[in-house]
Parts: sequence; structure tokens; C-alpha cells
Amino acid sequence: MNFLAHLYLSPPGAEGRLGSLLGDFVKGPIVSSGYEGEVARGIRLHRAIDTFTDTHPVVQAAKRLVSPQRRRHAGILVDLFFDHFLARDWRRWHEEPLADFAARTYVELAASPQPVPERFARMLPAMASQDWLRSYERLTGVGRALDLMARRSAAGLPLAGGVSELHGNLRAFEEAFERFFPDVIRLAASHGAGPGAPRLP
Repeated sequence: MNFLAHLYLSPPGAEGRLGSLLGDFVKGPIVSSGYEGEVARGIRLHRAIDTFTDTHPVVQAAKRLVSPQRRRHAGILVDLFFDHFLARDWRRWHEEPLADFAARTYVELAASPQPVPERFARMLPAMASQDWLRSYERLTGVGRALDLMARRSAAGLPLAGGVSELHGNLRAFEEAFERFFPDVIRLAASHGAGPGAPRLP
């Protein structure tokens, strides 16, 4: 799952949402990270969602749709493609407009008193100024995100132009998302998280 889906599935409250994003930036045992409470809960849920996603048969089949030259990084591509479908059809999944959800999230992240890894702190201004969460609504936004990942990667990930994979199999990826996403919502709900969870400040 990518940023938007993790935020959608996060524990309620600003600290839970922060933790849901920190899952990709905090490595090793959470107890050693210094994070506690709702932030730690968000990190744990992020990891559970990633494990669930990576082992789900629908997601595994979706990864096989990716062309051989990019298949090694199919997980990154499918995560972003699923964020596209979530953003595009947001009103089906959430009562709050995506523009409001995104704006509130950027403000919360910028205002958080929690210490965060340097790489995460460097990312936040670009996320807000370029409105990453809403940019996934459009295929051009997905393409820009993949091209940016390719440019920033020291390993030279073959992600540039990766949106062509979505263009080539749009309906199949969409069907995979529609089959998978209710399952991961149920997983989040079993952790007291996701859009149906009681709201916290």
C-alpha cells in the first residue's frame, strides 16, 4: 500500500495517521524506535497491512501483470496503481472529500511535535506543496510519482515510464483493486482502524 491507502486505513487521530506513514521509515523493533502510543500503533498496523498485502493472492496476481523488465519492482507499481483507484473513486470509500482529507493531513503532519526520521522530514514539504495525495487521482500524477522515484533512486529503479503498465492493463488492475481493497479494510477494522473507527482528535 502507498501513502493514501495507509492514511485511509490508519488508526483514528493525528498520531495514528503519522504512525501509518512512518512504517516505511522506521526499521527494526518498534520498542527501540522511541515511538509509543498511537504512533507506535500506526507503525504496527502499517507493517501488518504490508504483510497482508504482499501475501494476498489477488495482489500477487496483479504483480504478474507487470512486464518482465519491471516485475522485480511490481510491488511499488501496484501500490501506486491502487492509490490511483482509491483517489479517483474516493467518494465511494470516504465521506470526507479528498481535498479536505489531504489538506487536514498535511497540516497535521507539519504540526506534529513527534520527532521523525530526517528522510521523512525532508519529504513532507514536497508532499504538501505538490499535493501528492490528490495527485494520484490522475494517471499523470501517478506517472510523475514513478518518474520521481526513479530519479531519486541510487539503485536506478526501472520505474520511469511505469505508468504505461497501468495504461496497458487498466481494467485488470482496477478489478484487482476492487477485489482486494475490501479485504484490507476488514484487516484494518480488526485492529480498530480504518474509516469506520471512532474518530479521535
